[in-house]
Amino acid sequence: MVAVETNGVNGSNAAPAPIKKRGTTRAPDAHLRKEQRNPYAARASDLISNISNFNIIESTLREGEQFANAFFDTKTKIAIAKALDAFGVEYIELTSPAASEQSRADCETICKLGLRAKILTHIRCHMDDARIAVETGVDGVDVVIGTSSFLREFSHGKDMTYITKTAIEVIEFVKSKGIEVRFSSEDSFRSDLVDLLSIYQTVDKIGVNRVGIADTVGCANPRQVYDLVRTLRGVPFLVLGERVGITPLGGLVACLYAADPEYVKAKYNLPMLREIENLVAEAVEVNIPFMNPITGYCAFTHKAGIHAKAILNNPSTYEILKPEDFGLTRYVSHWLGLTLNDAEVKDVTAKIKELADVRTQSMDDVDTLLRVYHSGIQSGELEIGQKEALDRLLRRHKAEAQGRAPSPSVERSD
Repeated sequence: MVAVETNGVNGSNAAPAPIKKRGTTRAPDAHLRKEQRNPYAARASDLISNISNFNIIESTLREGEQFANAFFDTKTKIAIAKALDAFGVEYIELTSPAASEQSRADCETICKLGLRAKILTHIRCHMDDARIAVETGVDGVDVVIGTSSFLREFSHGKDMTYITKTAIEVIEFVKSKGIEVRFSSEDSFRSDLVDLLSIYQTVDKIGVNRVGIADTVGCANPRQVYDLVRTLRGVPFLVLGERVGITPLGGLVACLYAADPEYVKAKYNLPMLREIENLVAEAVEVNIPFMNPITGYCAFTHKAGIHAKAILNNPSTYEILKPEDFGLTRYVSHWLGLTLNDAEVKDVTAKIKELADVRTQSMDDVDTLLRVYHSGIQSGELEIGQKEALDRLLRRHKAEAQGRAPSPSVERSD
């Protein structure tokens, strides 16, 4: 679970393309030398994009602890922190040490591990929390307070004047200890834009390392997120960290890899991703979803005929990510080395689709059907279009597999 910190204000630093003068001629082989453009790469026209300059703030040990089944003991927290550090995340965020004595002790323990990643903790915008946090040895403190009318009325009960005054006090105190500080508004997308601009301009004048925005209840669509981030970029921040919901580490890495694979491979230990996800999934007693980006069972499994053929010819045809870069392999359902002509392929494909309409066909089911079909064609027991004969061969194969002789009724001739 991650937030993304983007460094720099103006996105891409690429130099503008030279202007072609009138009368110049195009090289005859220019069309051959033209490189293919990555459609997912950052565009110079997009002032927010800066794919080659970002940091990951990993929040599993803070936000992840709030998951219903999650209970991370000290040993588990240490294991997750070490795994994230081995992957290469720049920041690891921990539960507020003000939450409990154990949270405080765990925070101090992880700070003493000597990890390369910087350790952050997430606290309420309150001086009591700030005093506890700075004594744990963390490298940074993330300060948050609700700014929407809902949270101001029904949660902490404070107005914007109080919020602004307290934010100034807490931020100045944390900075006086030589510790990084981020300020975030909670429920940003249901907050008044004027209030947001006012509070962010205030913390910017004080000087913070990062700011965050939070779609706390999941009400924002991608365009709303883009518009708010772009608007806040108009406030003269030195850096901007955006937190648009809790993004899965694998999903984020997949998007970043698609935009600039070489940069992401050099920056992070990608094969560690699967180990991290398995570790966390085991700790909270859930299974990794089959459709999970990168590590899900189906991520690099190809079943459809046109997909399988193209993947075998060139994996990039249907894969924007290379499984080997993540220590994984692809699975391609193919014809098992069986020789079938076009008419036979169409015939057996029709049977596969017919069975799939009745129940889900596993890879083993399809492999068995292909072998039985091919065997029947080769032995002369089967010809194209003979559905009943194929059904008979499939029943016979099933009976033999179960170790019993087929009944006479199964083997009667038509």
